[in-house]
Amino acid sequence: MGGAVLPAGSTKTVVVLGASYGGPYMMLTFFQPELTNLTIKGAHAAQVLAANLPDDWRVILIDRNSHMNHLYVMPRFAVLPGHEFKAFIPYTNVFLLDSETTRHVHLQAIVTSIRPNHITISRSFPDLGIPTTTIPFDYVIYALGAVLPPPLNLWKSPEETATEGLRTVLQFSGSKPEGCEWLKSKQRLIEQAPTVLVVGGGALGIQFATDIKDVYPTKKATLLHSRLRLLPRFDERMHNEVVKTCGNMGIELILGERLDLESVKNAPTETTQRIVRTVSGREIAADLVLLCIGQSPNTDLLKKMDPQTVRQDNAMARVLRTMQLYSPPTSIDSVESETAYPHIFAIGDSSDAFGAIQAGHTAYAQGDVAAWNIIRLIQNREVKSQNSNQELQQLQHYIPGPPGIKVSLGLKRTIRQTGPSPTIEISDDGVPDHHAASMWPFFGIKVEKDEDMKI
Repeated sequence: MGGAVLPAGSTKTVVVLGASYGGPYMMLTFFQPELTNLTIKGAHAAQVLAANLPDDWRVILIDRNSHMNHLYVMPRFAVLPGHEFKAFIPYTNVFLLDSETTRHVHLQAIVTSIRPNHITISRSFPDLGIPTTTIPFDYVIYALGAVLPPPLNLWKSPEETATEGLRTVLQFSGSKPEGCEWLKSKQRLIEQAPTVLVVGGGALGIQFATDIKDVYPTKKATLLHSRLRLLPRFDERMHNEVVKTCGNMGIELILGERLDLESVKNAPTETTQRIVRTVSGREIAADLVLLCIGQSPNTDLLKKMDPQTVRQDNAMARVLRTMQLYSPPTSIDSVESETAYPHIFAIGDSSDAFGAIQAGHTAYAQGDVAAWNIIRLIQNREVKSQNSNQELQQLQHYIPGPPGIKVSLGLKRTIRQTGPSPTIEISDDGVPDHHAASMWPFFGIKVEKDEDMKI
């Protein structure tokens, strides 16, 4: 939490829900290394707004965590000890502005509901001029992302924890010490398990399996994937390289077999080794099962506000190219570009953004469009209020770029796909901590040595 006391009675407010990759910039160095010196940093949507809104407007950035959870390094740090503190970046300078003079604030709270013109949160902040749990807004950016798979979900329920085989349920409230202890508990589980089954052949599953085998070469690791091809949204050369690497590392790869999740739930947890089954009946023995089978959009709050804003088939938020939340018109006279929620924007993993992949760099691009469109709407509002003849600004449209990804294959090896062609690059110059320190300046934290990240 940071910032100065807000002006009493102010209604010129933009609320940003979620301060992780949906609001921030991520992985620009993976795709365009020459752009890393640009001032495109941190919780990007909130930062663009804070730097460009009129002086009498404010930004309220809300996240349930005290620190940004750097998810892209967490699979590695859940396996490799000694780096876990680097995964949690404080929000103390998230706006990249002087915290003593800024009118913008970051609040650590849980969003409990959203309505067309206000949100409710889990606690009030009277010292910051927010005396109740209700916060009115003029505009809001919904960047609450997705519910993560169990191996990365610090906020998971006790039931999910028991399914994974954890003996101790760790209560989590969003603090860095809790997050570090959670990663350490994962490290202990993996270290103590003679055999590990990783379920899901997406980037997360591949990274878990190869990291585990690289850190513990004598451990039996199995990667199970329901399809015959790994990373199906990407070039087949990505699949071929992963298969080759798994073979060289001694990882058993089972493709075209889907896990029967009931067999995981019903497997006894009091014994050391668990026997799970695939849908076809194949039995697999493992001491630890890591379910890396995807994530689900975190859109329940939008669905409760207006069910029509969320698609039934994939639970993702409907949006226009402007990233404005969209509810299908009930009138036959309406046009598809009209929306009942021109002041609500949805970005990141929660939005159904025209085929964009779920990744940090796409959330950044969507957040950029949403933030600048809000600024334009505010400017247009001012023009209208002054009855000016000045031409109104057109809103920006979001167009997804070609799929791109970088996947680690053990501690040093990486494979990356970029560009529309596409280009496939393989490298063996990876480092144990995934260059975690490079993310900290995007949140306003200067890092010169590892100790600087222990805050």
